[in-house]
Amino acid sequence: MRTSRALLAVVAALAVTAVVAPPAQVLVAPAQAAEAAPPGGVYYLQSATTGLNASDAAGAVEQHRPKGNEDRQQWTLRAVGSAYVLESVDAAGSCLGRSGGQARTVGCAGSDAAWEVVDVGGDRYGLKAPGAESYLTVGAKPGGANYPAQLVVGGRGALAEWYLTPVGPVTDPMPPADERTLDQMSFLTAHNAYANGVDGGFAPPFVNLVPNQVRGIEQQLADGVRGFQLDIHQTGDGAILCHNSCTLVSSPVALWVDLQRMVDFLDAHPDQFVTVFLEDYVEPGVLRSELDRVAGLSDVLYRPDRTGVRENGWPTMARLIADNDRLLIFSDHSRSDDEAAGLTRESFGVLYQREWTVENYWSMGSGVGESDWSCYSRWYDAGTNIPLTQTGSGFRPLFVMNHFRDTPIEATARTDNERLLNRAQRFCQPAARKKPTFVAVDRYDIGNPAAALTTLNTYTY
Repeated sequence: MRTSRALLAVVAALAVTAVVAPPAQVLVAPAQAAEAAPPGGVYYLQSATTGLNASDAAGAVEQHRPKGNEDRQQWTLRAVGSAYVLESVDAAGSCLGRSGGQARTVGCAGSDAAWEVVDVGGDRYGLKAPGAESYLTVGAKPGGANYPAQLVVGGRGALAEWYLTPVGPVTDPMPPADERTLDQMSFLTAHNAYANGVDGGFAPPFVNLVPNQVRGIEQQLADGVRGFQLDIHQTGDGAILCHNSCTLVSSPVALWVDLQRMVDFLDAHPDQFVTVFLEDYVEPGVLRSELDRVAGLSDVLYRPDRTGVRENGWPTMARLIADNDRLLIFSDHSRSDDEAAGLTRESFGVLYQREWTVENYWSMGSGVGESDWSCYSRWYDAGTNIPLTQTGSGFRPLFVMNHFRDTPIEATARTDNERLLNRAQRFCQPAARKKPTFVAVDRYDIGNPAAALTTLNTYTY
């Protein structure tokens, strides 16, 4: 999807548990605080607003991108008298505390390291200074900027709500096949599935030399790929699949052609389910006309917006198969832009992805060299805030996990795919507080990413 924007870029670049020292004094906390706290153990402390983790940054406590057991982001929660401390896993005797209105790491025996843990509902907690109405909180957001990194001590409110996410989460076996819901499943997904050099051209000649995939859409379907990330651009011929634009592209493929391949596959395999993600640069009328060309699309198109998912959660896979709701299409386009234009994609069955999913940032770094395994929202910037931890009122957003580089170099893609399960479980699963629903990779044919998907589909988080 975003690979094309940095195709030639060459950028980018683990914990011991300690025992808490006894307190210097007994600190009194309300009785309900002790009852509200989760059991002692090692946790990530995640802002419910931003989804970022509290990290020990050389004495300051800042919110950083979730990064597994790297970057000093793990804290041991332990009762001390009737209060609690959060000790850094990486620095014995150093606890998350406060000093001068800011969050700092302090000695675990001091009174500034003690917190009351207050249950605020929705699996969220407040960390309150004993005897005061002061809470660990994200700082107020300046105009035109992200929330500041430095955590502070302030009043109660949404910015002072936190998830305590276990480093070693409790999982359950996957339910029987007829009880599994869509959001409990994980699907192998092809990043830039159309950029395969088999079905047609996808970019100018020099870019065509580095395809994201090397097998056509029909073979991808036969191989078990069930999610497809596609870039569409507008030409005089309709919605065409290309990197950045379709200028100078030889024999590009129209969107309707690949969608027809998917619908034909579903007709031949009535127990299968497919999802399409559009990086979408076309007008809604053009996209509607393109979908109208796909024979049988309306028979299999899944409309969660019309079937009570927001209120009741995702249905079972068995229900979707029985109802023939087996093709889900998302667009990354803006609803507000469509409303201004007078025609929404949702009106003809294409859903706005940001309303139904969460998604991590699309790049792990360049095609060579060190990688960035941190797992944070693609939609977190000065103007947008959709944390990976976001929940709906009656349903859980599906989690799209991107696992690829700027440039699909074969050797790098192989190594990355071999390490997919490690990153999914150690970095991205706790960052989102859920398993990935869709795992998007380059060159799915190497490094055996399907094995990681097999493991992910043995349990629920």
